[in-house]
Amino acid sequence: MKCYKYTSKIGNLYISADDNYLYSISCCQTKETGTNYIIKETVKQLDEYFALKRKVFDIPLNIKGTNFQKQVWKELLKIPYGEIRTYKDIATSLGNPNSSRAVGNANNKNPIIIVIPCHRVIGRNGNLRGYAPGVDKKEILLKLEKAFNLVSYCSTD
Repeated sequence: MKCYKYTSKIGNLYISADDNYLYSISCCQTKETGTNYIIKETVKQLDEYFALKRKVFDIPLNIKGTNFQKQVWKELLKIPYGEIRTYKDIATSLGNPNSSRAVGNANNKNPIIIVIPCHRVIGRNGNLRGYAPGVDKKEILLKLEKAFNLVSYCSTD
């Protein structure tokens, strides 16, 4: 496993990967141990994303979490670039509209921020809710994707 510090528009991110899979992108400081092909590809794709040249990531992921967390993260991967969903939307798509809080908790545990776009999930009233690197960083990513300035948002509830 290798770890690499990547400087982005939202601050330092730490990318962890082995030779086959991306395991995490987080804001939690980790000792840098070098790069490998997966890290180099992740850096390339993040650079393209921040330069507005990439909307979809195609890095092999190895996602660690509970079954419920994995279900939530798979739903997040379905949110198109530049669009947003509410926690309730995600809960409803999973067949349990009353699990918004659990969806929020799963979002909070997302090990691969940006690539698994938890930043595209907002509160039902349109407010930005928690984001591991900080709500200000979430706002930057949504503005980058031009989703933040939507005039209105219609939830499925």
